[in-house]
Amino acid sequence: MDIRKVMGVNARRFRQALDLSQEAVAERMGADRAYVSAIERGIQNLTLLRLRELGEALGVKAADLLDEDYAATVLAHGEKSGS
Repeated sequence: MDIRKVMGVNARRFRQALDLSQEAVAERMGADRAYVSAIERGIQNLTLLRLRELGEALGVKAADLLDEDYAATVLAHGEKSGS
């Protein structure tokens, strides 16, 4: 699976679990909402620094965002990928 897609699925799932908007996560990262949207859609390549910032914004380790097994459970159950 494309690592960008994995990260996007995981980021969305963590964000929704915290009941945060994309805009709130973007503010925590010092980024734009469209940037967070691109991450969640799996089309944005992040630098290592941005990956860490995203993890901090979501209160998780950067490695958690790259967990393929966690993302696969979302995709296997057909959860919506909307914001």
